[in-house]
This record gives sequence, C-alpha cells and structure tokens, in this order.
Amino acid sequence: MTDEYDLIVLGAGPVGENVADRAVQGGLTAVIVESELVGGECSYWACMPSKALLRSPQALRAAQHVGGAAEAVTGDLDVRATLDRRDSFTSHWKDDSQVAWLDSAGIDLVRGHGRLSGERQVTVAGSDGAERVLTARHAVAISTGSDAAVPPIPGLREANPWTSREATSAEEIPASLVVIGGGVVAAEMATAYASLGATVTVLARGGLLGSVEPFAGELVAEGLRALGVDVRTGVATLSVVRDTDGVTVTTDGGEVRAAEILVATGRTPRSRAIGLEVVGLEPGRSINTDDTLRVLGSDWLYAVGDVNGRVLLTHQGKYQARAAGDVIAARARDEAVHDGPWGRHAATADRAAVPQVVFSEPEVAAVGVTEAAARDAGHRVRAVDVEFSSVAGASLHADGYRGMARMVVDEDRQVLLGVTFVGPDVAELIHAATIAVAGEVPLSRLWHAVPSYPTMSEIWLRLLEAYGRGSA
Repeated sequence: MTDEYDLIVLGAGPVGENVADRAVQGGLTAVIVESELVGGECSYWACMPSKALLRSPQALRAAQHVGGAAEAVTGDLDVRATLDRRDSFTSHWKDDSQVAWLDSAGIDLVRGHGRLSGERQVTVAGSDGAERVLTARHAVAISTGSDAAVPPIPGLREANPWTSREATSAEEIPASLVVIGGGVVAAEMATAYASLGATVTVLARGGLLGSVEPFAGELVAEGLRALGVDVRTGVATLSVVRDTDGVTVTTDGGEVRAAEILVATGRTPRSRAIGLEVVGLEPGRSINTDDTLRVLGSDWLYAVGDVNGRVLLTHQGKYQARAAGDVIAARARDEAVHDGPWGRHAATADRAAVPQVVFSEPEVAAVGVTEAAARDAGHRVRAVDVEFSSVAGASLHADGYRGMARMVVDEDRQVLLGVTFVGPDVAELIHAATIAVAGEVPLSRLWHAVPSYPTMSEIWLRLLEAYGRGSA
C-alpha cells in the first residue's frame, strides 16, 4: 500500500464510503481511515438495527388490523427471533462484507485513528501504537459522523445511560425503560421497546418530534399511549440516580423508576481529536462548508455528513457524499464545476427538500419545510390538511385506518414547499412528495399525475381537491 493518494477520507460509514467511491469512479485514488467497523453507525447501531427491531412488531400489528388476517394471528411476538433478525442485519457486528466491498471498489483501507497533521496530511495511529503518515494530492474529506449527546443533568453520566448504540444492540429487553427526549430516536425506541415487552416512560422537555408538523407529534403521542407507553411532555428532568435495582429519575413532576434509562436528546459532531486545530478549526463543533461540502476558507479540506451539521440523516449524508466525491474528482481533473443551485456538485436539497421518515407508531414521513418554517422564511403559504379516512386505499390497507396528510403551498409560485404524512406504512409515499418538492412541480401539473385507485396514493387527489384550484 502506498502512503500517497489523491483523496484521503476519515470515516468509513456510508458517507465516507460514498465520497471515496464517487472519487474513484471519477478516476482518482482513495483511501479510507477507520478506527471502528467499516459501515459506520448506520449499519451497526442506527438505521439498520433500529428498523429491524421495529419491523417485526409493525408487521404483527399490520396483520392484527386486517379482518381475516387478524383472526389467524394467535401468538405473541417472538422477541428472541426479532433480536436474532436484528443481528443478521448488523452481520453480527462484523464488517467482513463491507471491507470486501471496499476492495472491489478499488478503495484502500487503513485501520486506526486518523487525525489531520498538516496540509493534505493525515497521521494514523494503529491499535499497536504505530503511526503512519498519509498524504493527499488533492483532498481530505472528514466523514466522522456524530455521537449521541448526553445533557448535563446531575447524575446522568454517572448512571451510565444507554444511548442509541446500546438501545439498538441490546441482547435482553429490560422490564422497564425510561427515555429522556422527544425526538426521532426517543419515538422509535419507545415504539420498539414497548412492542418488545418493556414498560416504557418517555420524558420530553417539549412535545414529541418538534422538527415536524405539530399534529405529527400529537398523533405519535397517541399511538405510543395506545401501546402502553407513559408519555409525559413538557417535563424537565432534574436528576438521575442508579442503584442496584435500576434508576430513579427525578423530574419537576415527580419520580420515575425503571430498570434502564435511554438518553435520546440529539447528536453532537464527532470532530474532537481529529486535528482540526492544525487547520485553524475548533474541535467539538460542526464544520462549516459551502454547498460543494468544501470547508470554508480551504481549497483541499471537505466535511461531509453529520460532522458538518447541515442535515443529520444517513440518506442526506450520502447525497452530500455523491456531490463531494464528484466535485473533488472534477477539481482534480480541472473539469467544469456545477455548483449553482441544483447543480450536480451542490447539495441544494439540504436546504429545500430534505425527506425523513420516523418509524414510530404511527409512522411519520415528511419532506421540505413545515407551515411555520415557511411563514418564518417569508413565504405566503396555505396549508391543506386531509384525513386518510377519505381515501379508499387506506380503508382497504387497514381496518379503521387513522392518519393525516398536509401539504404546504407557496401561494405566489403555486408549488409545494412541504408535505407531511402520518399513518401506518406512509413511509413508501414520501418519495413522490420529495419529487414534487425538489422538482418544484406546479400544482396545475400535479393535477395530471393521476393516482391509481384504490391505493393510498389517492391522498394526493384529496389534497388537491381540498386546495380547490384546477382539475384535469
């Protein structure tokens, strides 16, 4: 192996893998530096194991809500089989197949902790203490991701709380679990652990899912309560104490006892101890970039994915990675750079068309901005709400289907700024909305996108009818 490459990537998660792959496809040489498992957080402690934990009980609930199938369901969820299925999706926390993919893609791998040690230079400390210096001809990309944040609540750190890592990799289900937080991880893990048999309490300082439309968080709170979760919103956590029997959490509304505690209060960039001070940046903070993911003030350093703080979602990080890998190759080869809005080298969607699914009970799928965010940005908007009960496909999908859809319309341009769906299995509806938002498809043209009958996609027709302009 050489010590000089066109591109050095710090971090072998899906973001780092995609940066390197696109650069190699563009004719460059690339090496990835990784101190943990190749595949990163998403493969082993986030996206894949969490959705595997959620899918088995979700499938069981789906059958229980369809007459005919419901009568055939006579057993309870098999928790051990669910955990075993989760383990299969993490490859039992082994990265052999991911390493093999790197090799097949022509990307070198160096194991160890990498840090910037000079201009276009990375020093890697191996597990044996030996150091190796790598030099980049063109660029270094930081794709080190993020860590779970642990707020400064008295006694919380000393109580050794679970974070998303422990929650998604646990081999036993505790009898009871208290969750501090009201975001995506809190909602999903409360759904999962309640479905797996734990008694769950959620303590949220505000409401649930504050980044999406308020009705979404309200419906998820109802759904969690239907699963037996004690959802407490507007609650401040004051202290945590662990003893031999579990934890005691003191709030401004009383005490909660549980066998285990999960802190799910957000993420922090994994930017400490990677040599940022060498290039004049502050460790522990998000790294600011332009839309080509190049670090502001640098012509060779890039920050891609969670570490730049733009959008902390795996699919959005991979989107950034495609733009970054392509532009690194283009700049190295003195080719034209298309960095204007919606150009192939610009991560424009980070601002205007970010999709997200929360795999809670019920699911939440959203893209673009909320009504409140659109108004705050100065748009003249109208929000249109429709219940899924008006859609024949939803009634066929599940008996007594409950859900809500909202589209946020820019009244001046007659395009969609945001769309939100809440209900069972709405995840597969969101990409159509993403295309409409990213493509700025006029409402007059959307009338010609005829949804098939009887499917849940007919919600689009109901939204357009509720808006009340035009007809195809």
